[in-house]
Amino acid sequence: MDISTLLSRHARYRPDKLALIIDDHRLTYREYNRNVNRLANAMLDMGVQKGDKIATLLPNCMELLETYWAVSKIGAVVVPLSTLLLGKGLKSLLDDSDAVMVITSSAFVDTLEQIRQELANIPSDRFILIDGNDTPGYRDYHDLTAAAGDLDPVGIDIDGDDMFNIVYSSGTTGQPKGIVHTHRIRSYYCNLGATAFRMTPESVFIHTGALVFNGAFVTLMPCLFLGATYILHRQFDAAEFIRTVAEEKVTHTIMVPAQIIAIMHHEDFAPEALSSLEMICNVGAPLHQEHKDELNRHLPGRIYDLYGLTEGFLTILDKNDFDAKPGSVGVPPPFYEMRITDEKRQEVPPGEVGEIVGRGPIMMSEYYKRPDLTREAVIDGWLYTGDMGYVDEDGFLYLVDRKKDMMISGGVNVYPKDIEEVVVRHPDVMEVAVFGIPSEKWGEAPVAAVTLVESGKAAPDEIRVWINERVGAKFQRIQHVVILDELPRNIAGKVLKRVMRDEFAEKLGGK
Repeated sequence: MDISTLLSRHARYRPDKLALIIDDHRLTYREYNRNVNRLANAMLDMGVQKGDKIATLLPNCMELLETYWAVSKIGAVVVPLSTLLLGKGLKSLLDDSDAVMVITSSAFVDTLEQIRQELANIPSDRFILIDGNDTPGYRDYHDLTAAAGDLDPVGIDIDGDDMFNIVYSSGTTGQPKGIVHTHRIRSYYCNLGATAFRMTPESVFIHTGALVFNGAFVTLMPCLFLGATYILHRQFDAAEFIRTVAEEKVTHTIMVPAQIIAIMHHEDFAPEALSSLEMICNVGAPLHQEHKDELNRHLPGRIYDLYGLTEGFLTILDKNDFDAKPGSVGVPPPFYEMRITDEKRQEVPPGEVGEIVGRGPIMMSEYYKRPDLTREAVIDGWLYTGDMGYVDEDGFLYLVDRKKDMMISGGVNVYPKDIEEVVVRHPDVMEVAVFGIPSEKWGEAPVAAVTLVESGKAAPDEIRVWINERVGAKFQRIQHVVILDELPRNIAGKVLKRVMRDEFAEKLGGK
């Protein structure tokens, strides 16, 4: 269960197989493994030891992928950090993770320099730049790797229970927490993704979201496991996605809802251009049913839906179950268990809403250095997700909402997702996020933040009236509609309702 062996294996047995495409670079497994070995040996030459924490502050790039696998080969631990972090937030996570090295690019030098003198754990020669050797105080990534050996590191004993990464939670509901995954846990990602998504060594996968987002590992790991071809885009661009899928005959992709919506509404979108796709998996947030149905009309028999937490539980709606269970997020994979529980942690019957609780082989080993938070999340071996849902008579899971997103308006529990499914049907609305703001009369008042399609001209009050004529109950009626150019998101693509709630509570007079 040691993932460090996978790349070397493909370099030995299928050395000329196309491994990675990024920009104009096309690397075989032999070339890919050679580059990774050079970085691994460079780290060893710099004194990096097994268990050391290596932080990255990088956008999507080849060097980030090389770092993932180089760290695995020497038994160190990778800490991929969001490029959206600012001074104090960045320092907090570098300190919390015990990082002893930072690999970054010149775009983030100014940010690092603001806090560098306070980073006592990181030696002065452990700040590495991937794009330049003339910045004082930083060593050049490519100079270091060019001087290192290109053979596999030897003499390092790595066990399946050794730590591979610390992934910090997105912080959509509070302070980020360091989620620990071991080599064993990531090896389960390999098998799970390969089987669930019907991947083979001949599969071609494209990734356009942030690599530091844990959802990236859902398909990155099975690609490495199988020796498939992985295409990485530096950032999401709908036109470039469509072109690449058509030219490279891409078979698999995983995307957040905003990306799926943008592709379907792009002027270059044509089902024929995306006909090679065998799997389109939604991840990160619910894709509203209106958009699911639209995608299925254009590209039938390809939609998967994945509900999961970085902490280690998931369900998958298989493409062959979509027609029968279109509103569901599927069932747990083999070797995984799920319960729906009430506030007393008692299991509730099918159809009744409760907290989603699960367990399985990919469950995190801990929140790093936070046994208190680990005990709160994992109770008697079960992960309490903080998400609300119910199962039908067949055991398929339906999401309702996060506990913390649920509103209480007029003494009634109101789930934003139920309202969002109505709002998104408005012909001028592209995306929506519903949240509550304080109200003296109702306790909480529902607000809908929307983005419009390019041709949309509807005014906020017009949209509000349209919504309130169609919701199923009076307590679901929207009090305010706010039109935005785009919804605020974190690097994982998740909508930051908490940010909007704080902003509009004051602006709309909810307090």
